[in-house]
Amino acid sequence: MNDEYFMKQAIIEANKALADEEIPIGAVIVMNDKIIARGYNQVEKLNDSTAHAEIIALTSAFNFLGSKYLPDASIYVTIEPCLMCAGALYWSKIGKVVYGADDEKNGSISPNKILAQNKDHWPFHPKTTVVKGIMKTECVELIQNFFRQKR
Repeated sequence: MNDEYFMKQAIIEANKALADEEIPIGAVIVMNDKIIARGYNQVEKLNDSTAHAEIIALTSAFNFLGSKYLPDASIYVTIEPCLMCAGALYWSKIGKVVYGADDEKNGSISPNKILAQNKDHWPFHPKTTVVKGIMKTECVELIQNFFRQKR
């Protein structure tokens, strides 16, 4: 099991969002090489602007483990987490964040590159590691194709 394997699983979740005519973003949370939670964007379906893939996956992981902290877990998400999701990931103390595509408009790091380089403005927990660009092409294509069809 490696980062690509788990990102493929996040892409499967993103395709569930796509099938529901949601912005295709998916996430999985992994501990000890096992997926413990899955989530996909359900903002329209639930009429809830906070129903992002990461939030759905985090809630599922907390319930599964009976714990509010995930220091030994990794989240794989198809797009860079927004500031809201970065905040939730911060409070979860998740060990690792892995994402596919940068989000230049709404991401927690990309639009604020200068701030993100300053540790005082890092949006994730200080012990969280971040890996970006895993299966980037596939993740970007999912989002771009969705918005092309909408226009």
